[in-house]
Amino acid sequence: MTSLQTNGAFVRPPSAFRNFISKEPNAQFAPEKGRYALYLSPNCPWAHRTIIVRKLKHLEDIIDLYLIGAWGEEGWAFNGANGTHPEDPLHGFKTIKELYLHVDPSHTGRSTVPVLWDKKTDTIVNNESSEIIRMFYDNFDEFLPEEYREVNKPGGGLYPENLRKEIDEINEWVYATVNNGVYRTGFASTQEAYEAGLYPLFESLDRLEALLGHGKPFLFGGHVTEADVRLYTTLARFDVAYVPVFLCNLKTIRHDYPRLHLWLRRLYWDKGPLTSGAFYDTTSPWIHTYGPGYTSVRQVFVTPTAPFIVPKGPKVLIEELKESEKL
Repeated sequence: MTSLQTNGAFVRPPSAFRNFISKEPNAQFAPEKGRYALYLSPNCPWAHRTIIVRKLKHLEDIIDLYLIGAWGEEGWAFNGANGTHPEDPLHGFKTIKELYLHVDPSHTGRSTVPVLWDKKTDTIVNNESSEIIRMFYDNFDEFLPEEYREVNKPGGGLYPENLRKEIDEINEWVYATVNNGVYRTGFASTQEAYEAGLYPLFESLDRLEALLGHGKPFLFGGHVTEADVRLYTTLARFDVAYVPVFLCNLKTIRHDYPRLHLWLRRLYWDKGPLTSGAFYDTTSPWIHTYGPGYTSVRQVFVTPTAPFIVPKGPKVLIEELKESEKL
């Protein structure tokens, strides 16, 4: 899952499987209803992106979902806990590592989630979340009612053409300093490496707080975009896991970032047409597992000889919206 340099800094290796579902003629992986499955753990923020977009796009009847339990000695494992599957529904495997070895018996790299699986050819299409979510935007629109197709979405959909440059720009620095920044902080094994992740993380949170000064509900205005999805999965875990477990504790979202806090709560609690409940439905069943999950992973990679103690709190996992704050 991780690699630590000799200077104690966390380095994330690149994903290994980078094929694409495409509507191009003779594409190896063409859009088909029921052909593909998504393997993921709800605990993983990178995988969380994909399940959110699957629901935002109303792809539940088009792309199967196979939920994996917690991280363990053999990596991501099926265990049946918290609504996950007890074993791989297709092959009977108990771990994601077995799925990777099924595709490539010589595989020695990371066995990560999410995994986009092709049931027709029995292989991995892609395991990079940022690419999987973009495949979901319009490749399967022919199987959806007109109102759910990207071309008909208010604001131009999740990755509108007129905002792509700005979305790509914010994705770049949010990924480096926030999405991955919490890991650079939490998996650091020296004080220097810890602070090298910590301070840029909070500088970017300050920047995001200022960006929301436009007074609109989402990062780019009145509609959810890819940038909101990618930031949400980190901030949903921030106060409940990254502050107490990863030591990202200079500030909290709920007490020090009022605009980000409102943005987060609106996404989490809303179940109307702007979000279809995608954020709440993919977070609420598992948010109580984020703290214990990260405690376990951090112990494996940073403090293997330390006692296993799960920090408690905050008492309220996501604070509720006032009536005046609702979308």
